[in-house]
Amino acid sequence: MTVLDEEIAMADANTRRLDEWFRRIERMPVPEGFRVEIVGGNIHMTPQRDTHWEIIRRIVRAVEDRFGMDVRVFSDVRIDFPGHQNGFCPDVAVLGDSARKDDEGRWRHQDVEFVTEVISQGTASNDYGPKKTAYALAEVPVYLVVDPYQGRCHLYTQPKDGEYTSELSVAFGTDVDMTTTLLDLTLHTEEFPRDRPPE
Repeated sequence: MTVLDEEIAMADANTRRLDEWFRRIERMPVPEGFRVEIVGGNIHMTPQRDTHWEIIRRIVRAVEDRFGMDVRVFSDVRIDFPGHQNGFCPDVAVLGDSARKDDEGRWRHQDVEFVTEVISQGTASNDYGPKKTAYALAEVPVYLVVDPYQGRCHLYTQPKDGEYTSELSVAFGTDVDMTTTLLDLTLHTEEFPRDRPPE
């Protein structure tokens, strides 16, 4: 068996395992307003706060205003990423014009051009850690972390060998200039709401 054959077999096994986990999750009584995803084989359920949704809505609106209503932009849609059992549901994912679903009817990580994660208090370590690594391994060209607790946006670009080689950090109120990236967008953040960590 070649290295490529082994990688394909591992990917297939990961997908089957993720499918089984998501089937079980769909039968669970997940409270309304919670997002469920699998990061590194661990199930995470996070409540969606109004601050979280308001930021997501503003980003989706900016993408649609720039590229039109036919742009493939999704929120909380499962996309499997490289690594051990990574069934992510990104807060915002933009797919390329030529994106197509796989044989199982799911969007492919190879077609993702931009991902945003808005920090939730309980899962911040995922967004800055294993998810960032998985997005870099998948060579997602532009990854944006919006942190309403810090009041900052962190832009990661130029993925190489499982890491992003370029990082830009800006405070809310400052434009995030992505015009030199594949996305070709300037994101205005002056209306992004701040949040306080729970006491």
